Amino acid sequence: MAEFEPDRFDCLITDVSMPGLSGIDLLRHQRSIGSTMPLIVITADTNPATRSRAIRCGAHAYLTKPIETEVLLQHLQSALRRTAFRSDAE
Repeated sequence: MAEFEPDRFDCLITDVSMPGLSGIDLLRHQRSIGSTMPLIVITADTNPATRSRAIRCGAHAYLTKPIETEVLLQHLQSALRRTAFRSDAE
């Protein structure tokens, strides 16, 4: 995160469970520094509270494993359209 550069990436795909920092913590951090980059959260965690927390924190999508390739691509395309739309509006 120390090397994060705004606008370097159009979308971030993260897992909820990572060593040291959860995907939701990463999402919160991104929002706290003003990043509007879409984040897609993937996880094996089917707990509705975890899903709610991710969505409340601004996750573009919350996908549970196993993830169908087409479903991931649809969400990624949606996130990229959102990024493009936001860029056009500026």
